[in-house]
Amino acid sequence: MPRATGEAMVASAVAGAREDLAAADLYRRLLARCRATLTTLPDKPEETPETTLRALWHLAAGVPLSAHAAASATPMPLDSGQVARLERLLEARLRGTPLAHLTGRQRFFGLELLAGPEALIPRAETELLVAVALERVRAAVAARGTALVVDVCTGSGNVALALAANAPRATVYAADLSSAAVDLARRNAVRLGLHERVEVRVGDLLTPFEEPGFLGQVDVLTCNPPYISEARVDRMPPEISRHEPRMAFDGGPFGVSILQRLTRCARRFLRPGGWLVFETGAGQGGAMVRRLAANPDFADVRSVAGPDGTVRVVLGQTTPAIGIA
Repeated sequence: MPRATGEAMVASAVAGAREDLAAADLYRRLLARCRATLTTLPDKPEETPETTLRALWHLAAGVPLSAHAAASATPMPLDSGQVARLERLLEARLRGTPLAHLTGRQRFFGLELLAGPEALIPRAETELLVAVALERVRAAVAARGTALVVDVCTGSGNVALALAANAPRATVYAADLSSAAVDLARRNAVRLGLHERVEVRVGDLLTPFEEPGFLGQVDVLTCNPPYISEARVDRMPPEISRHEPRMAFDGGPFGVSILQRLTRCARRFLRPGGWLVFETGAGQGGAMVRRLAANPDFADVRSVAGPDGTVRVVLGQTTPAIGIA
């Protein structure tokens, strides 16, 4: 090997080692800052100082990842411009901008979704709603070979898309009052290759489905509604109240206005034996179970608790229950 070539290789290796050391030092310094300063919300358990820094590091390098995806991704080398971008992103996060708004990504039920201020950021706790609804969808498919699913208050489309992704013989429709949220949900459907089986419409609750193809035909109707009471909205953490759309979590004076409307009109759309499945806020589950049980349209009313023992999902089957358990 010519001496010049050998010296160049050694110089390159030394430079690479120095870059690695500099990157490691930067990572340690920023991680220490995250650990000392970052405040995370309990409803986003995937966000830790480590996953936050890794997600922002990849974003600075031009690779947007959710906190969940970044947890297993190895940080890559950054040039000086990317380091400056990383520090700006970290500043924004420490000031309270949601991580998902910075990265534009959020993991939900195994799906890497687009996220943004157009809709509520999907939470891990809502995966319980999907798991419960998915059982009902699969039962309908087993009984009839297919299933018609409608998801209202769809936001980013996370519930509708998770159901479609895990029940390929189901056709899923979704709706949201916000046209911005609907646009985000549609982009998520295209991104995931589900746009041929998931149609998203603009409109209030079930209004977009007032047509013969839906009336008395829906197997499973799902909803993750706004359920925070009006009085509590302004007392929510600034990361939520200042950045996420108010209409996505303001549930009226008692936090159940949307659910009260939904339970009144659901029967017109559900087929005999169809299921209404919805998420409730902490402390609301018992009252909603009693309300649904008192409704003669529903014969079988159940509740499902989250890991902390609090009822978070309520479901009811319409009467008469024919053919679907």
